[in-house]
Amino acid sequence: MLRFIIFFSLFIHLCVAAPKTPAAAAAVPAKKWLTLNGQEPAVVARGGFSGLFPESSAPANDMAVSTSSPGLTMLCNLQMTKDGVGLCLSDIRLDNATTISSLFPKTQKTYKVNGQDLKGWFVLDYDADTIFSNVSLVQNIFSRPSIFDGQMPVSAVEDVLGTKPPKFWLSVQYDAFYMEHKLSAAEYLRSLRFRGINVISSPEIGFLKSIGMDAGRAKTKLIFEFKEPEAIEPTTNKKYSELQQNLAAIKAFASGVLVPKDYIWPLDSANYLKPATTFVADAHKAGLEVYASGFANDMRTSFNYSYDPSAEYLQFVDNGQFSVDGVITDFPPTASQSITCLSHQKGNLPKAGHALVITHNGASGDYPGCTDLAYQKAVDDGADVIDCSVQMSKDGIAFCHDAADLTASTTAMTTFMSRATSVPEIQPTNGIFSFDLTWAEIQSVKPQIESPFTATGFQRNPANKNAGKFITLAEFLDFSKAKAVAGNAAYLASKKGLGIVDAVKSALTNSTLDKQSTQKVLIQSDDSSVLSSFEAVPPYTRILSIDKEIGDAPKPSVEEIKKHADAVNLMRTSLVTVSQSFATGKTNVVEEMHKANISVYVSVLRNEYISIAFDYFSDPTVELATFIAGSGVDGVITEFPATATRYLRSPCSDLNKDQPYAILPAEAGALLSVADKEAQPPSSAPNPPLDAKDVIDPPLPPVANLAASNATGGAQPHPPPPSGTVAITANLGLSLLAMLALGVLCVA
Repeated sequence: MLRFIIFFSLFIHLCVAAPKTPAAAAAVPAKKWLTLNGQEPAVVARGGFSGLFPESSAPANDMAVSTSSPGLTMLCNLQMTKDGVGLCLSDIRLDNATTISSLFPKTQKTYKVNGQDLKGWFVLDYDADTIFSNVSLVQNIFSRPSIFDGQMPVSAVEDVLGTKPPKFWLSVQYDAFYMEHKLSAAEYLRSLRFRGINVISSPEIGFLKSIGMDAGRAKTKLIFEFKEPEAIEPTTNKKYSELQQNLAAIKAFASGVLVPKDYIWPLDSANYLKPATTFVADAHKAGLEVYASGFANDMRTSFNYSYDPSAEYLQFVDNGQFSVDGVITDFPPTASQSITCLSHQKGNLPKAGHALVITHNGASGDYPGCTDLAYQKAVDDGADVIDCSVQMSKDGIAFCHDAADLTASTTAMTTFMSRATSVPEIQPTNGIFSFDLTWAEIQSVKPQIESPFTATGFQRNPANKNAGKFITLAEFLDFSKAKAVAGNAAYLASKKGLGIVDAVKSALTNSTLDKQSTQKVLIQSDDSSVLSSFEAVPPYTRILSIDKEIGDAPKPSVEEIKKHADAVNLMRTSLVTVSQSFATGKTNVVEEMHKANISVYVSVLRNEYISIAFDYFSDPTVELATFIAGSGVDGVITEFPATATRYLRSPCSDLNKDQPYAILPAEAGALLSVADKEAQPPSSAPNPPLDAKDVIDPPLPPVANLAASNATGGAQPHPPPPSGTVAITANLGLSLLAMLALGVLCVA
C-alpha cells in the first residue's frame, strides 16, 4: 500500500426505527393496483430477454421465462417471408438484426412503407428455407453483448409458440405493406386458428377490424398501438394524435391500447419528467387497458430515475394516482422485480436483510458529494450509514470533501487557478488543495457534481450540478451522527502541520460519540497505523480499506488485518471477477474474512448501466443481490442509497422465504457459457492474493509545528509555479480525468 495515499474514514451508524412487533410486520395488506381491472400489471417481454440475447432467439425466450415472474407474456414481432411463413423479427428489414447483408450483399432493395422510402434487405424477398438455412441473428443494439452474434437461427412464430410461454403476444406492424405484396397476416393467423395467441396488437385499425370476429371466438385480446403522435395511421390517414382524442371509438374494435411511455410521462428538453398526462385515466374511463412500451435498462431516460430502471417502472405502476396495465420491456426480470417485489414500499418497511447501506459522499449520485443536500437525500433514502470524507483547510478547519484536491468536485478552477500546485505525495498531477485555502475561500466556491462516466456522456442530475454547500466535520456530526473520512493523514501531519487524526478525535469527543452506545461509529482507513491510533476507543469499529484487486485472503494476511481492524472494505472485483463486462468467477475472500470474524463491505456501487456487468442484467438491483445474497457481504458502499434500501426492504431479497418470485444473485460465468467458445473473451490471470505486508504501515509521523512561521497555525502554501506551467498542468489534469473515466468503464 502506498504510504502517502491514505484513505481515512469515519462512519456513524444512523439509528433506524425498529419494526413495532413481528406480528405487525407480518400483517401486510394485499397490494391494491390502480389498473383497469385491479390486477397486477403485466410484464411483456419484447422478443424475450432481448436486452441480452438477439431478439426472439431461443435463449432470449428461455431466459425471459426462467428469470421473470409467473404470468410473463412473450411478445413476437411478426414478419412474413415470400412464401407466407411468419417469423419473429423486430423489423421488416433483416439487415440490422441478422447476418443477411454479408451473405447476400447484392440483394438490397428499396420499398415504400407507409409513405416513406426504406432501403435494406426485406424479409418478404426471401423464402423461409433460405432464411432458416443461411441467416443467423445478431444483437441489434450495439451497447449490448455481441458474443452471441451469428450463433442463433431466426425463430418462426410456431417455434416460439412451441415453447409454451405463459402468454403469447403477436405484434403485427405492417399488414398494409404486406397486403400490397400479396401477403396477408390475417390469413396467416387463421391458418394457425389463433391457437396459443393471447394478445394481438397492431397500429393499423383496418387489420384489427378484419380479424375481430376470429379473435373474439378464440378469446384473443386485441390491442391498438399508437405510434408517434404526428405519424399517420394507414387505415384512416389520420395522425395518431387525432385518434387519441376519441378513445371511446377505439373501444369498438380493441380492448386496450399500447403507447410509447412518453404519452404518459413526457420529458422536457433537459430530460426531466413533466407532469403526467391524463392518458391512462382517459383510457381507463373508456374501458381500455393501457400498455406502455419503450422500457430498457440500457437506454438513458429521465434524470428523475437516477439511472435506476426499477424507479422508472415504479413511476408507471406505483405512483399513487394510476397504474398502466402492462409494460413492454427488453429486460423482463427488472420489470418483474419492480412490480412484484419493489412496489408499495410506502411507510419505510423494515429491511429484510442485515446488510448495511453505506453512502459514498452521501447520495452523491443525485447531488454534489459531501454537501448538505447529498447527506439529507441519503437520510431520506434510508441509508444506514452516511459518510464524511475529512479534509483540512489552511486555517485548520476539518470539513467533508472526497479529496484534498478541489479541482474536479468544485468550481475552484475558475477562481483559484493561480493557486494550483504540485504535491507528489498525494497525486502525480497539479491540484488546488484544500490545505492551501482558508475555510472562507473554500466556502466561496460552488460544489460540482461528479460522475465517473462524464467522458462517455453520462451526466448526473445536471439541474442540481452545483447545488448544496460543504459542511464542517462538527456540522456533519451534529447533522445526524454519520461520517467518513478520506484524507492524507501522513502528508498533512508531517508537511502541513495539520493533525487530521487529532482533529477527528477531538470532533468525536466534542460530540460525545466516544462515550455512548446508541450509535455505532466506524473508522475507515487504508493505513493500519491510522486505525491503530483509534484502538483505545472501544465503541469504534475500525475498517481497513483495501484499494487493490485481490483474489484470495490467505490466513497470515487475515491474521494481520485482525490486529488492526474489525472489518474490510473491498473492491467489487475482489469478490466477483469481471472480464469485458462479463462476470467470470467468484472468489472466496468473503468466506475467509468471515471465518476470522471480520466483516466485509464492498464498494463502490453505482447505478449507471455501463458500470454493471452484463450478468447483472444492466440492473443495479441484481448487482446488489449478487453481493448481498450471493456473496454474503455485511454492507454495500453506494452513491445511490435509495436503490440499495429499496432492495433490502423488499421481501424478495430474502431467499429463505417461500414466495413466488425472488431477486436472485447472478451466477458468475453462467452467461458466458451460452456463447461459443471462440466468441468468449480470453481467460485473464487471477487476481493476486492479499499479502500480509500490504496490511502493515509504519507509524504516523508527529504533527509538525509550523505556527512560528504561520500566524494562523495553518499550512504554508507552496510557491506558485509560473502561470504558464499552471495552465498546462491544469489541462493535463482534466485530460487524465477523462482517460480515467474511460478506464473505469473498461474495468467495470
